[in-house]
Amino acid sequence: MQIPDASTPIVCDMTDAPDTDVERLAEYRRLFTHAAYLGRERTAAGIRFRFRTEPGIEAWLRDLAAREKACCAFFAFDITTDGDEVRYDAAVTDNGAARAILEEYYALPDTLVESLDGLSERLAARGVVFTTDAAGTVHRVQTAGVVSDRVGG
Repeated sequence: MQIPDASTPIVCDMTDAPDTDVERLAEYRRLFTHAAYLGRERTAAGIRFRFRTEPGIEAWLRDLAAREKACCAFFAFDITTDGDEVRYDAAVTDNGAARAILEEYYALPDTLVESLDGLSERLAARGVVFTTDAAGTVHRVQTAGVVSDRVGG
């Protein structure tokens, strides 16, 4: 897995995404309540979600990881199969805001019953604040007094 370097902006831009943030979280909810979901663990590089090898699971995970990477360049994903298990590994660039986001990503199986507002509040408690527009484009990520503006448009 090629982890982005520390200069990678901590920005999520869903402008060109085929789904919205609400739809994406609903998809994660379906994924983590699917019978194939086995659990999660921390790895040396980041986190891992584990799934039973079942028809369509690997393709689903690869598609989801590709969509996540397209909007959040500071993430790295690796989908591998080991015997009867498909592993969804995620890591982030070496940055406090990125690590806080990764921690919330790790917590998704437990917290998806909450709304997006709950997610925003938990990240704000960690010092990560997102400013978005109606399309879901994050224009600013702020953490501990450091502001990262969206690159481009």
